[in-house]
Parts: sequence; structure tokens; C-alpha cells
Amino acid sequence: MRLRRCAHLVIEPRERLSFDLSLLAGGASGVRHVVDLVAIVPHAPAVEVELSADEAALALAVSSAEWSTEDELAQLHAPALLASLRTKDVLVAEGSDADRRDRVVRAAHWRPLAAAAHYASRWQGVDVEQAGRDLAENTRSALVDHLGEAPPVVRERCRPDERVSLERQAPTALDALLDRRVTCRNFDRTRALSLAQFSSVLYRTYGARAVDEYAPGVHLLKKGVPSAGGLHPTEAYLLVQRVDGVAPGLYHYHPVDHALEPLRLVDAEEAAALARRFVAAQAWFVDAHVMVVPTSRFARTFWKYRRHPKAHRALILDVGHLSQTMYLAATELGLGAFITAAVNEVDIEQAFDLDPLEESPLAVTGFGLRGAERNEMEFDPLHAVWPAT
Repeated sequence: MRLRRCAHLVIEPRERLSFDLSLLAGGASGVRHVVDLVAIVPHAPAVEVELSADEAALALAVSSAEWSTEDELAQLHAPALLASLRTKDVLVAEGSDADRRDRVVRAAHWRPLAAAAHYASRWQGVDVEQAGRDLAENTRSALVDHLGEAPPVVRERCRPDERVSLERQAPTALDALLDRRVTCRNFDRTRALSLAQFSSVLYRTYGARAVDEYAPGVHLLKKGVPSAGGLHPTEAYLLVQRVDGVAPGLYHYHPVDHALEPLRLVDAEEAAALARRFVAAQAWFVDAHVMVVPTSRFARTFWKYRRHPKAHRALILDVGHLSQTMYLAATELGLGAFITAAVNEVDIEQAFDLDPLEESPLAVTGFGLRGAERNEMEFDPLHAVWPAT
């Protein structure tokens, strides 16, 4: 059997405090500072595993590029440590499932730190509803008491009299649209979104306006948003709850054909449960008529920008561009929209049958008909959607 270290490995020292009665008896505070070594292993199912100092030293002593036989390594290192690192997927055996997963990550050309940051931040089964209730119970003054003074709203680099004033232009239709762009937390459960509204928002956000063969076998898309290298690695997966002519279920959007690809139909109860799980129980988003999950196909961008320090950032920018376009497309039609990063990525991946080593969500967006009443708080200081009270 041949072994090598996995391709991407970040070891993070994490300090914690523990109480030691012997220190207290000796006249000290009784508090001991303990440093744990946590290995972030992107291809491993657990992602984060704790290592001993000896395990960490051994992991760094084994090549990630060259294979070594187990017998060769056992002559230099304790077999128990080798076995432990194999169990934790830090060392992979040739031909094993861990080797398969490690090869997928290698083939995607991840920057190691970006891979660690992405995979270590994914959630599964997280429920933020209680945290939301706790935050809602804070008055404005209590929020400052709890968190301290907020940083200033603007960084000022010179005195007011030194500023160069710019002429304010007459408002246009774009200004009016931007004023009405308000994150929706109140969706109407009693009505369905029309097929025309649904189709329009999807096309304007994700639809391909042109396909260009930039080089032999290399096709680029022209969409309404920018994308690094024109690659557009972001896919749109949908949870449809209430749209005329579209059965509730899970879908994939085909941006070139402007068509839905059905993945699995669900009833209303399961659709609501999936929506709640996707957004980590943020109740104010659960009733959205449509949830659109933007997922990044890593190999699409990393194929060109291999192990590039900015490549992962470009994926995140893509989702930002798409979400703002969705907001504007929905707002123009009088609809509400939202985006949230507080999502259960693992649950979403399982629902849509995605391999997270190849494709994974970065957020959840959605849109639909606004409710007639504001039961949940919305930030609308211009009163463009809700009248002043």
C-alpha cells in the first residue's frame, strides 16, 4: 500500500482556557492556556480534525506529491501515528475513497487557503431562529451596550471644508428603482407568482444573452452581470414553492436554453421544510415564492486561474453581482427579493445531489410577491415600500 499527504492541509493553533486545580493550589489563578492543533482537511467529510503535536509533525514530514510505501514510512514513523492520520484523511492510501476525494480537490486547482476557508465555513443543520429572536429583543441602546460603539458610518480623511463637492444629478428611473430596492422579509403566502414574472427575473439575472467560442473548445457566456474571464461559473438551483404553471420542487436553470431542468417534485409541506432548512430557519425568508441557490463550479474558474490568490474572491464577487441584478429585476416588477449568507450549505448540497468538492453554494437568494402587511422588520429608511409610521 502506498501513502501520501493530502494536497490541501491547513493546521490552525486554537487556544482555549481550562481550569487546573493544581495551579490554583500553587497560588496561581488556576487557569491553564491550552493550544489545540486543528487540521482543516477540505476533502475530508469532517473537514476539521484535531491533531497531536506528533501527528502534525508526521503529516508535515510526508510528501504530498510523491507516494511512499507503508513499509517505508513505518521504518521512520510510529505505525500508530500513520494509522491515525489515515483515519483522519490527512494521509491517503492510493486507490481509497479518500484518495478519490483528494484527487477531485487537486484537479480543481484550489488555492490551499481558499479551500480551507470555504470548506471550514459550511453549515449543516444550523438553526439561527433563536439568535434572531435574541437580536430582535435588543433595543437600539441595548445593542450598543452589548456590542460597544459601532465604527463610524463613513471614514473621513480630511476636514469638511477641504472636500471637493460634486454636482448632484437629476434623479432618473434608475434612481427610483434603486430607492425601491429593499430586502423583503414579508412574502404573500396566499398568491402565486405569475410565470411571466418568474421567467423575467430568472432570465435577467442568470440568462445567457450570447454564447461566444472564444477559443477552440472554450465557450464564454455574455450575461447581464460581469464574471472573471467571462467564465460564469455560478449555477442557479431553484426551490419553487408558489409559481403559476410550475410544480413545487427542486430545479436547475439552464441559462442558454432559458429552461428549467426538473430534479425532484415535492409537496407544499416538504417544500416549506426544505426552505426552512436551506436558510437556517430564518423564518422571514421561508415563504419566498422562489429560492434561487447560486452555486460555484470551482473547476470552471480554477481551470483558468489555477491556484490563483484571487480566484476564490472572484467566485464570491459573481454571487454579489447576480444577487443585486436579481434585486433590481424583481423590484422593477414590484416584487420583493432577498439574499442571505446564513445558510446550511451541506443540507443544500444533499438536497440537490451536489458533490461539494466540485460545486457548492455560497448563499441563498429568493424573490416573490410582497405581503400586504409588514409583520417582519424591513430596513426601508426612505419609506419607498412601507409608509412611515
